[in-house]
Amino acid sequence: MRHKRITGRMKIEDYAFLSDTQTGAVVSRDGSIDWLCFPRFDSGACFAALLGTAKNGRWLITPSAQVTRATRRYRGDTLILETTLETADGAVRLIDFMPPRGTNPDIVRLIEGVRGKVPMRMELIIRFDYGDMVPWVRKRGDGLEAIAGPDALILRTAVETHGENLTTVAEFDVAEGQRVPFVLTWFASHQKAPRRVDPEQALRDTEKYWNDWTGRCEHRGEWREAVVRSLVTLKGLTFAPTGGIVAAATTSLPEEIGGVRNWDYRYCWLRDATFTLFAFIRSGYLDEARSWREWLLRAIAGSPSQMQIMYAVRGERRLPEYELSWLAGYENSRPVRVGNAASNQFQLDVYGEVMSSLYHAHRAGITTDMPAWALQKALMNFLESHWDKPDEGIWEVRGGRKDFTHSKVMAWLAFHRAVQMVEEEGLNANDHLARWKQIRDEIHRQVCERGYNPKVKAFTQYYGSNALDASILMLPIVGFLPPNDPRVLSTIAAIERDLMVDGFVLRYRPQKENVDGLPGTEGVFLPCSFWLATCLKLVGREKDARDLFERLLGLRNDLGLLSEEYDPHAKRQLGNFPQAFSHLALVTTGYVLEHGLDAIRGKKNTIQPESHARKT
Repeated sequence: MRHKRITGRMKIEDYAFLSDTQTGAVVSRDGSIDWLCFPRFDSGACFAALLGTAKNGRWLITPSAQVTRATRRYRGDTLILETTLETADGAVRLIDFMPPRGTNPDIVRLIEGVRGKVPMRMELIIRFDYGDMVPWVRKRGDGLEAIAGPDALILRTAVETHGENLTTVAEFDVAEGQRVPFVLTWFASHQKAPRRVDPEQALRDTEKYWNDWTGRCEHRGEWREAVVRSLVTLKGLTFAPTGGIVAAATTSLPEEIGGVRNWDYRYCWLRDATFTLFAFIRSGYLDEARSWREWLLRAIAGSPSQMQIMYAVRGERRLPEYELSWLAGYENSRPVRVGNAASNQFQLDVYGEVMSSLYHAHRAGITTDMPAWALQKALMNFLESHWDKPDEGIWEVRGGRKDFTHSKVMAWLAFHRAVQMVEEEGLNANDHLARWKQIRDEIHRQVCERGYNPKVKAFTQYYGSNALDASILMLPIVGFLPPNDPRVLSTIAAIERDLMVDGFVLRYRPQKENVDGLPGTEGVFLPCSFWLATCLKLVGREKDARDLFERLLGLRNDLGLLSEEYDPHAKRQLGNFPQAFSHLALVTTGYVLEHGLDAIRGKKNTIQPESHARKT
């Protein structure tokens, strides 16, 4: 019987996430792996049905009869997915996971009989190079090999398989208490296939790995479940060999269904650095924080003028952007893009995020050695002559450079952190200190004079603009102005009035001044909504902050996962998935709501109104 999906095309939130901390897969609610890149996050996909059709590659295991009910969960605080599929005659459980990486990546699927005897069908469609390349398939040794170009996969199972229309198919029964394993392993096509994996042992090892990791979490607060699931997701988005964390496991999931705002997020953004360090440090994961810091230092090493906003997982700099014309796009949202041209943009704010993350790492006991401090001083030397230049800003606009207010604030933060590293932490930069203080104060005065629009009664998107931008919510969070400053309060009120849709926050209104140079619109931006909850806490609106945070938690799917945006009208998630920035913001906001300002600033930090030497 031909399989039919329970609800038609899967929504973004209908997917689950698997990872071996070097690459990731997304699995639909009905048992189809629709996206998988081997051997690393930014490799070409061998299953690309997520952005096309089944013909672009997927791995489906499902009952032959109509599925009447599907439920799923992660096993405890792990990334082991359990999907229960029920039919009129019985039920089966799919146990999907990716074992901690050895030499070669594996994805393991165990089909377990729960009730009755269920006829099953397996359809494996391998298409390398993002769904474009049909492999040569042959039985060899103890498995079925698929080879094309540099890539090879081997499927190992006791179930008999055969070919149908360029698809590997198996039909089998699963009775109550029985387990049928399938193991798919990637290897380089010029090498021999790796040895067989014991699926049951791999399951035990994977469960122990995640339980040991989550057992180290020091968070014991009110929202522990949400925080831990977010931390597990962030760990899953980590490229373990280098410590880099990708923004998401996918590319080109749209910010507007049918629109063109589709980007490749399988890279490491420097902008995430501060939030990442905070999330790991405050949760007791100093090893992960240290690895991320070391990745950061390696990636930005070299000439400060060549520092990029993002890098590949090993620190590669060249991320050319191109389109995959053979993929129809998620729900016809084209183009499908690989690479990211924003890697070549000048974004001033990343200097603030880098300096702030290194400052927080140092305060957490990850000592700044002399080479690292020399690199930071070189960055500041570059920033001295570039902070007043227009840039593309935090939202990576493609409509031309402007003097974005948020960018200037983060340039202020860079100098502020540099001063703190000298005055509080004792690092040597006496020949720079006076100049850093002078520039810090100059930026502060300029932002207050040119970034605040008295007519709008708010800090606006860029100097001279009437448009609002939710990135301005970072002003009180980083300590640029105290939360009770009248300009901060009026800016929060303006954002609540003009940028909120159904209680959540837009980044900005794209069509108001066409600042991003793109057609169409987008959903509410989840990190900005978390930032508003943080700001509400800081200004004393405790109940409003908690209510917004709880509503945001309610947007997570049944597995606790968030994408980048949310469509409040269609009631569905938008953008790449799962999104690190959203989960980082969740962790940060959760800590602030429970512990207040000290959670992100530390005991030595204070805020002094109208002082240009604020400690944050």
